[in-house]
Amino acid sequence: MRWLPLTHQDSNITCSNDIGILTTHGQEQRYISPTTGICRKLIVQAVAPSGKFEVAIKNHTNDASKLAIWLLTHSPFKGWIIFEWIAKSVWFALKLLWPIVWFLVELYFNASDDSEDDTDSSYNTGYYKPYLRQFQGQLWAARSRMEHSSRIKEETEINTRTHACYPRVLMIRSPNKKEWVRCVDRDIIIHAKYIAISYRARDVYSWGPREKKEKAQFTDEVRAAVLGQQFNAYWLDLECLGETPSEENLDVYCMSDVYRRAEKTLIMLGRADSGEKECWMSWGGRVWTFPEALLSSRLCYKFRDREEVESLSLFQLANLAYTDSEDEQAIVNAYANGKDPLERLERLTLLKKAIWRRAMAGFPTPSGPPPPPKSHMISEGPVTGGYKPHKAEQVYALMGFFEHRIQPNHDEDELRALARLSMANDSDRIADRMVSMFPSTTTPGACWYADSDIYDANLWDIVPEIQVAGVTENGALVLDGCRAAAIRWKDFPEIPFATTFSLRRKIAGFIPYLSWPFIVIGLGIIPHTSRAGGFALIVIGLLILFLSPRLFLYSKSGRIIDKQPWLIGVKGVVDRGTVESHLYGGTIAHFPRMYFTPSGSLFSKPEQFSRRIGSDEQYKDAKEQEKSGPGHMYTLIDTCSSTMYYFRAERPPTVCIFAGREGGLGRFILCSENCKENELRKEMVLRMPTEISQRMELCGWVALG
Repeated sequence: MRWLPLTHQDSNITCSNDIGILTTHGQEQRYISPTTGICRKLIVQAVAPSGKFEVAIKNHTNDASKLAIWLLTHSPFKGWIIFEWIAKSVWFALKLLWPIVWFLVELYFNASDDSEDDTDSSYNTGYYKPYLRQFQGQLWAARSRMEHSSRIKEETEINTRTHACYPRVLMIRSPNKKEWVRCVDRDIIIHAKYIAISYRARDVYSWGPREKKEKAQFTDEVRAAVLGQQFNAYWLDLECLGETPSEENLDVYCMSDVYRRAEKTLIMLGRADSGEKECWMSWGGRVWTFPEALLSSRLCYKFRDREEVESLSLFQLANLAYTDSEDEQAIVNAYANGKDPLERLERLTLLKKAIWRRAMAGFPTPSGPPPPPKSHMISEGPVTGGYKPHKAEQVYALMGFFEHRIQPNHDEDELRALARLSMANDSDRIADRMVSMFPSTTTPGACWYADSDIYDANLWDIVPEIQVAGVTENGALVLDGCRAAAIRWKDFPEIPFATTFSLRRKIAGFIPYLSWPFIVIGLGIIPHTSRAGGFALIVIGLLILFLSPRLFLYSKSGRIIDKQPWLIGVKGVVDRGTVESHLYGGTIAHFPRMYFTPSGSLFSKPEQFSRRIGSDEQYKDAKEQEKSGPGHMYTLIDTCSSTMYYFRAERPPTVCIFAGREGGLGRFILCSENCKENELRKEMVLRMPTEISQRMELCGWVALG
């Protein structure tokens, strides 16, 4: 994976908390506190801390457990450690005394209190820490017509029908048979049978002083071919596209209908003497080649230096013009006579890939959404040469295959156009599905956009659980219906947990707290009752104190059956034993308390046993790959499913969003927060158990930018 660095120009950032109060801070990474809703500096615990915002790994597990582990793992007879060992033993003994003292104080002050307390003393809420910040801006384009959109709508966009039954303009031969006229009369156009012309601009004319003459020569060739096919009308973009931006947008909007309504489509190829194969590959490399070919009822073709016009089937076209990709072959098979039918979403996805590939011809490998196509790849342009290609030309070529279209606009880029097209065709939910995918190459400016997926999933494999409510002026998607959880980075919190019931462990856990009563009672009876009995009780108490570390840890052992859900992050690669000790302290009768994911991240490796679990080899592989590669290595610990994940990211993600399902697991987006833009930035996508999403609380709108 490859990331592009984030750049900042302003020295300070102004952001707001969850209730809209503005604050100003520096460029350091921030997060919204899940408990206070305040924007805070992000402190990251790391295996090897570096920088002022990174600290060593620490935890808040029970102090008595930590002391018991230390006493059992260190011998008092090694050098001068005996003094430290005695000091920790005394401190451990005092830790056992404190619950007794607290119990007596509570008993004394509450003895006369008969009121009932309905509050739950347990702080295991059963839910992850929530994400509190919501999107607070205005939508540039909204899914619902009830929402305000800041996008300027032209009058033609408001009044345009989804599909047109006839072209707006046709070139028709006049009744006197002597000249061709540009006809805009609806009553004449609806009765005319016409041929639609398809070609590639660079096969027809070159930009420069000869452009006008070459276009005129090509127009004469087209008219001769049309007459040869016994037609008196044709549609050619050089002559029929509108001259004003509003007319251009309307014509691009209805472009697919022009080819749908035509009696046939004539493909005008280059000169055969330059190579027939080159002519076909040149024509097939255009952005608009698929709407023109696949939506036409009949096809025919002609080389410019030959008189013959030959008929053509889609299968022949695929063999001549689309020989380099299996995607194009699959698309043609789906459209030609119903052979090898594809599901609608799969067909649209393959079309998108094929059109985008043509838009990117001549460009390097994209790191996000493609730039605008080159003008010679579009082939449309009026005689005056004034046609200006749209930034989102690929989206407008694709939208002809959708039931609902969007009005073209010269000012919008491909991101916003694709989001609008997805919202207009809700059943396909293309943008909703892209949110759950993570491409092998990404950029901060287009993190929701995905042409591919690092887990080799297709767009139609994703079942989205969120809905795109709109798109912002920056091109960010505003998502609704998200279940989100905050990720803790500063340390390991204290995790309330419960183990399976065991009478032996209950008794073993109770015995250490008897040590102080034995000692106190023994000290009390020595001067008054029986010295021998007092010394015996003291000896028993001291013996219990000596055995208390082992008994205490044994009582905390057992299989964990319930615990507080937390998502905890660590910079670097942490082994499983270290994570277990930081979460739950030490145990004696050991049951595994954390597992590696078998298929949740790129570092996953399943065991080849009958039981589906992750292999411990993941730790070694992650440690080895930590030495090189883009971004940084991180470890994510999920206490709800007791699973560990290793992943790479540019920045530590602070929010986890459940976005969809795929392959039997949930798709969870790990995002960092950009409080300046009030957006989230996708850092990684993990495949985690779907059921943990029920432990995440629903949040309001969030913007994924």
